[in-house]
Amino acid sequence: MAEKYIILVEDNPDDEALTLRAFRKNNILNEVVVARTGAEALELLFGDGTQPGRALDNRPAVILLDLNLPLVSGLEVLRRIRSDDRTRLLPVVILTSSKEEQDLIEGYRLGANSYVRKPVDFAEFLEATRQLGLYWLVLNEAPPAKPV
Repeated sequence: MAEKYIILVEDNPDDEALTLRAFRKNNILNEVVVARTGAEALELLFGDGTQPGRALDNRPAVILLDLNLPLVSGLEVLRRIRSDDRTRLLPVVILTSSKEEQDLIEGYRLGANSYVRKPVDFAEFLEATRQLGLYWLVLNEAPPAKPV
């Protein structure tokens, strides 16, 4: 069985570095595959499979999805994930700095499993990341890759 990996969809290099640092500090050692645009995220999930180990039979444990992305918005990425039978059940956590109530409502309406606002304080961000990792990588039981 393949090791559980995380897809981080984040266009801000500082937030990407902060997230990766928080994972390391919390001993979350799973591979993190980063997509810096919504289009890259969709290519990772639905592309031609030329990226090593990224076929849909090696699904990520969780997708951490920012909303404000270039090319394709995070909400559109979520819409595409939920509209495809192969990815419909993948856990998607919106991890965003957006304080817009409409983003929260739309994220859940489109099928997000969770919505987390990025804390500004690093200690709070560390704790939020620890809890995300503990829940989605250890406690959560993901649906089978091929639903019955």
